[in-house]
Amino acid sequence: MKFLPYWHDSTPAFGGAASGPVGGDYDVAVIGAGFTGLGAARKLAMEGKSVIVLEARHVGAGASGRNGGHLNNGLAHSYLAAMRQFGPEKARALYHAFDAGIETLIRIIDEEGIDCNFRRSGKLKLASKPGHIDAMRRNFEAVNREADPETEWLERGALHDEVRSDSFHAGMLQRRSAMMHMGRFVVGLADAAVRHGAVIHEGATVTTRQKQGAGWRLTTTKGKVTAGQVLLATGAYTDDAFPWFRRRIVPVGSFIIATRPLTETEIAASVPGDRTFVNSMNIGNYFRLTPDRRLIWGGRARFSARSDQRSDSKSGAVLRASLAATLPQLADVGIDYCWGGMVDMTADRFPRAGQADGLWYSMGYSGHGAQIATHMGEIMADRIMGHERQNPWQDLPWQAVPLHTGKPWFLPVVGLYYQLKDKIS
Repeated sequence: MKFLPYWHDSTPAFGGAASGPVGGDYDVAVIGAGFTGLGAARKLAMEGKSVIVLEARHVGAGASGRNGGHLNNGLAHSYLAAMRQFGPEKARALYHAFDAGIETLIRIIDEEGIDCNFRRSGKLKLASKPGHIDAMRRNFEAVNREADPETEWLERGALHDEVRSDSFHAGMLQRRSAMMHMGRFVVGLADAAVRHGAVIHEGATVTTRQKQGAGWRLTTTKGKVTAGQVLLATGAYTDDAFPWFRRRIVPVGSFIIATRPLTETEIAASVPGDRTFVNSMNIGNYFRLTPDRRLIWGGRARFSARSDQRSDSKSGAVLRASLAATLPQLADVGIDYCWGGMVDMTADRFPRAGQADGLWYSMGYSGHGAQIATHMGEIMADRIMGHERQNPWQDLPWQAVPLHTGKPWFLPVVGLYYQLKDKIS
């Protein structure tokens, strides 16, 4: 078993990083070479702006290369709750922002010829307990009526053609959801940004920043650079150089295992629907097949802000047990990959984007970012250039999490709370 992301191991390494020290003067410096940062860099470069991307590790090292491979449309939240909080019009706009994110991915994949196995698979949210059915159905009815008439409610009998498990009791199908090979897309996006003129430095951690005239001087582990404007696109990997953001982002571990390639017989006996799947537990699981027919099985197996081989191994054992309990026909299948990564949670689990502390930013996707991060990168690029562009999150206040300075000491207590909720609900 390999303790690294399947997406990294099955993707050719990015070969377009700049060599030598960091230096020069640019219109825009982008910090973070994930979907958000690279989406912005490509857009800025296409518009003729000089742009440098500063990545602490390597392209796609963070959440963009460590996720479950889902591109699920619509809100991750209860749509009814969003309507109560924001009103019908705003809730609908937020739902459709994620649809727009998937359309942006389709456009870029086509424009740049990125081979990343993109497919409109549909997402199936599965009721894990009979007691979850009524709330899920009411939410489906609101989504279907107000925002997405292509959704469908599936009773338990209809699930047999989707997932062969006794663990589920009904489901909501969102047909606009999709999937892709995350590693191939993020490297393809980086290649495209470089082709259009962006400069990408890997291994260039930003350690300090100072105002310089109307812009910024950034010190990195590979040298110094000046830029008129800075976009912070680091999500859960935001470090101590940016304390304003650290106090507002809670990094939460999410962990994943990937099986050996399954036979078509095994697939027909387990996940014949070949969609993205997610269950309805608070500490739940998400799963899908890869292009080479492995089953990716993920979840917040442990409430931790760590991801290393020891932590990932413990979480992998938890995930292996949940896979066997849900799909006992795959209980003995070999596991080839185990990895973890950080999710950039906000207190209300809605993203944030705009300007603060002198910087542009987009982050806080809260585990629902792969489908919208590249789109938000383009939106922030347009805003940086002064173009009129609607930012769906611009009106949301963003207060610091009480007693949080960047290290989430409270996660074990949160985990116990959600474990209790899952037991009694």
